Amino acid sequence: MKTIKIVKIGGNIINNEKALHSFLADFAELKGPKVLVHGGGKLASEMATKLNIPVTMIEGRRVTDAQTLDVITMVYAGKINKQIVAQLQAHNTNAVGFTGADGNTIVSVKRPAKPIDYGFAGDVITVNPEIPTLLINNDVTPVFCAITHTKNGQLLNTNADTIASEIAIGLSNNFATELYYCFEKPGVLTDVENDDSVIEHINIESYRKLKADGVIFEGMLPKLDNCFHALKNKVKTVHIGSTAMLFNSKNKHTSLQLL
Repeated sequence: MKTIKIVKIGGNIINNEKALHSFLADFAELKGPKVLVHGGGKLASEMATKLNIPVTMIEGRRVTDAQTLDVITMVYAGKINKQIVAQLQAHNTNAVGFTGADGNTIVSVKRPAKPIDYGFAGDVITVNPEIPTLLINNDVTPVFCAITHTKNGQLLNTNADTIASEIAIGLSNNFATELYYCFEKPGVLTDVENDDSVIEHINIESYRKLKADGVIFEGMLPKLDNCFHALKNKVKTVHIGSTAMLFNSKNKHTSLQLL
């Protein structure tokens, strides 16, 4: 069974043109099958502000009304996704951009309005790996943005970490899946102000203790929940850290295991 890398990049890369160019040049050099997942929150907020559309965040999550969904679709599925695809083509990596609606790849349901109404926010219910698998087996790299659909004509804003996890799970019957979350820190930290405080290994038992003791920064908890959800559903390995870990496994980062 072939090994595939599913790589999710954070806003620190998307929001920095130089960093994005550098990452994509390196990503193109990765050998073997691969998938890229991205969001683009800051750029969407900037575009909304230019269009005089209010940006509303609750507990760090975007409230997606109809106007905001239009902006997100333009920015995520349009500007960012197509720029990434074009740059990968420039580095001789054949790529195709995806929302969840393309190829009926990721189906979601609209998140319930209670206790908090996030508007057109989606929770993934199904990943259909047929089209991505067909492309991957023909040396084409799928590039997913953070938009899914209901299969009833409605697009939904969906957490990119969740999309990466669900894609990794969806591909796990056809590939040995390795999931990488790349962001501005070198891994999960015991002290968010100290990049040397990386927790290099976390299993489900130590995660429960770290969470109970309040050691891990709250903003990291949803990402870690996605990690363990993936591991419980046949994803082979999960790693969190800077992009350097992709190209040098000895680079300090956080690896997740069930046991």
